[in-house]
Amino acid sequence: MLLHIVARGKIGRGPEADLVDRYLKRIDWATKVSELPDRGKDSPPPPTNGVTVVLDERGKALASSELATLIERWRDGGKREARFLIGGADGHAEEQRQSADLLLSFGPATWPHLLVRAMLAEQLFRATSILANHPYHRAG
Repeated sequence: MLLHIVARGKIGRGPEADLVDRYLKRIDWATKVSELPDRGKDSPPPPTNGVTVVLDERGKALASSELATLIERWRDGGKREARFLIGGADGHAEEQRQSADLLLSFGPATWPHLLVRAMLAEQLFRATSILANHPYHRAG
């Protein structure tokens, strides 16, 4: 299953980009990052035979193990892609939030979208590590 991060804005070079790269390179699954303009309503159509997760401060906060369980369920259910949408400064359109398969939150705080990208990449690495019984999740 493809883990696809779709984010508003360009990450460029910097510590956030380094973190995203660091975690995505460690994932044994197929990954992809797509960047959209900072503003606008253009967003990719929902994935065929996939799920759409919208990152939103009003969404559900999941433990890492809960996210891993969801990803496992999607994969084992034959989903080809899990698409994670990160909004810009204005968040997501209501129609996008309503059509999502899951609204995911990293808590009630507002996070910079570049940092959210790094946090999401780490959580995807952690989730796939949990599914592979890798010690990363509880090591250290």
